[in-house]
Amino acid sequence: MKCLAVIDTNVLVSALLSKNDDAATVQVIHKMFLSEFIPLFSEEILSEYHEVLKRKKFGFSETTVNQLISSIEKMGEKVASSNTGEILPDMKDLPFYEVVVEKQEDGAFLVTGNMKHFPTKPFIVTPRDFLDVLQ
Repeated sequence: MKCLAVIDTNVLVSALLSKNDDAATVQVIHKMFLSEFIPLFSEEILSEYHEVLKRKKFGFSETTVNQLISSIEKMGEKVASSNTGEILPDMKDLPFYEVVVEKQEDGAFLVTGNMKHFPTKPFIVTPRDFLDVLQ
């Protein structure tokens, strides 16, 4: 069975900002396009992707943002998550956490650059650690 992963918005931002093709965030997105894992998302996650990636401060083109999000939708799996009751330091991260918890039976991961925003769990990993998982 193919690996499943929720990609935190900060990973997408970092990958799009990076000038280094060897950066872990860039490699994670590259592996998604190679279908080495299935991205998981919910409506709330897609909304956050749109809202954050279209911020003027990043300067990402609308075409780039729309193509990336469209690819995640096409290649990924939409998940209806349940309320976990978890309290996170930044409650905007809750949809990401709830989707990964919903798919724990299937061994899903949450890939984030902000480990401190989530509880310490073996399925919450950095982009670098996720690359190791995919090996």
